[in-house]
Amino acid sequence: MHSGPHPVHTSSCASSVKADETALHSLNEAKEKIASLSRRKSAHETLALTAALGRVLAQDLISPIDVPAHDNAAMDGYAFASSAASATDETTLRIIGSALAGAPFHGQVNNGECIRIMTGAVMPSGCDSVIPYEQLSLQTDTHITLPVHVGHPGAHRRLRGEDLQCGCIALKKGRILTPADLGLLASLGLTEIRVETRLRVAFFSTGDEILAQGEASEHGCVYDSNRYTLLGMLNRLDCIAIDLGIIPDDAAQLESAFRAACQQADVIITSGGVSQGSADLTRLTMSKLGDIAFWQIAMRPGRPMAFGKIHDDTQSALLFGLPGNPVAVMTSFYFLVRPALLKMMGAELTEPLLIPAVTTTQLDKKSGRTEFQRGILKRNLRGQLEVSVTGTQGSGILRSMSEANCMIVLHHHQDQVQAGEVVDVALFEGLI
Repeated sequence: MHSGPHPVHTSSCASSVKADETALHSLNEAKEKIASLSRRKSAHETLALTAALGRVLAQDLISPIDVPAHDNAAMDGYAFASSAASATDETTLRIIGSALAGAPFHGQVNNGECIRIMTGAVMPSGCDSVIPYEQLSLQTDTHITLPVHVGHPGAHRRLRGEDLQCGCIALKKGRILTPADLGLLASLGLTEIRVETRLRVAFFSTGDEILAQGEASEHGCVYDSNRYTLLGMLNRLDCIAIDLGIIPDDAAQLESAFRAACQQADVIITSGGVSQGSADLTRLTMSKLGDIAFWQIAMRPGRPMAFGKIHDDTQSALLFGLPGNPVAVMTSFYFLVRPALLKMMGAELTEPLLIPAVTTTQLDKKSGRTEFQRGILKRNLRGQLEVSVTGTQGSGILRSMSEANCMIVLHHHQDQVQAGEVVDVALFEGLI
């Protein structure tokens, strides 16, 4: 973003912009180029399970035990040998003891006998099935009566190792650890885990018209919102977010900011200054300090986006020069930057899940570019998924991102979509 032309800033570094850098790339081509450069030397650290939520597993986790560690009851009831049950008549069994979770029955259970058993208790020797209390034909203090066709052998019994077997992979390298994963690891008796170190990401906004919160409002200026959305999105990925503030439209200050960021971060993200205006210095400074892979994408919002790598002495960093408009920043981040950061974090990558939904309104679009429109997805009275746009789709309308719960993805080959047609939708859940 910039406030107007500054001819003095049209430095000689503009001549280093190559013709192939200015070519318009499709979204898929841009993804491929970004993926090819999104590398980081792997580094690991050991954390307590209590501190590992959201971190990336650095190695395959091999189960050191069987889970469960023994055959056990899946229901409260009575354990018995299925061979003792008659297929034509009711069967009466004598109760000879009980088994509780943590207090197993010691001894052999013979045909004609049974054990009162609680959920999770070890299956007694000689028993292969459990009948819940409510399925019994009769129950006294000393005997139970099984109904005819009581059930198949192994009913209501959990087998040793049916969840995890000793020596098998419990969790794969690259997994982002969830609350369920922490519980799984704890069930294996583990107290700490090896994870990838956190990715360091420096970010700043550019432009003479950008005001910091708390500054007096000035005509023609806007308060900085992009740093706050970037901070939130980086925190969601558990990156180490390094906020470098607001950099004015000044070539020397911008170069200094890039060099400082390069020394302390794996990735640099900027917003503003990547179009073709004379004050749009991000792309030009990138050319001076490193290499630009591309800076135009056939997508909307987010067409002007500089991507490449910059260097300072022996240090280098991947750089994403995002547009200045707030919606374009978030869209570019979700669909291009976020996958690159996850790859550098060592996380296993999956494509965003696209859900088909019926659009309730006509969607205007030109073939030859990918468009992302902010949408509200819901079920109608017939139970069908339908989606509507949030309203005007200008890339500066940040309110639309707050109101939306999804992005309507209009693919490169698509043109105008009529109301009632099916479109692809990417949910914000999992992204924001």
